[in-house]
Amino acid sequence: MSLSQLKAPKGAHRARKRVGRGQASGLGKTAGRGAKGQKARSGNMRFEGFEGGQMPLQRRLPKFGFTNVFRREFEEVQVSKLDSLPAGSVVDLAALEGAGLAKGKSDGLVVLGTAELKSAYTVKVDRVTAGARAAIEKAGGKVDLLPKPQTMYEKARAAKRAATPEQSAAKAAKKAAQAAEKAAKAAAKAEKLPKAEKKDKAEKKDK
Repeated sequence: MSLSQLKAPKGAHRARKRVGRGQASGLGKTAGRGAKGQKARSGNMRFEGFEGGQMPLQRRLPKFGFTNVFRREFEEVQVSKLDSLPAGSVVDLAALEGAGLAKGKSDGLVVLGTAELKSAYTVKVDRVTAGARAAIEKAGGKVDLLPKPQTMYEKARAAKRAATPEQSAAKAAKKAAQAAEKAAKAAAKAEKLPKAEKKDKAEKKDK
């Protein structure tokens, strides 16, 4: 068999549907569009979910849920898998990633399970279940919980509060200058007031 002898399977080439070519075709008169109305007109481009102008279903149903931008994704590891690491080693997300037990693309590490361990480990995690902690400590190991990372707002607040000595001195000097300026204005105003009163009395005497 050669390429020139290949034929398309039966039904692969179908004739294009020709509408509006007489009633005998089955798609004559109204060309399969029914009688009148928006759907029978040319340029009928109704968007998805349009219900003719009435309040559509997707707007009648209530909204629910939200996306938490501060959500943290944790890598979950069973306590039984720690025995595959060298005895007495420090277990953290980097160590588990190197051993192929974690992907390392998460925001923290969680140790789960209640299996018994054969060796002692120092486990540095973000979260640990009560059963996993008991199993690690029973084997002579230790669990260190890592501090929770600060959010962008907490970092900005801490940076604002932790001012350098130079910034604190500049701020204090600015406040002192403002207080001195305010006191000078008050003194000048107090000096002008008696002079104005004397001038008013002199004008009254002249009259």
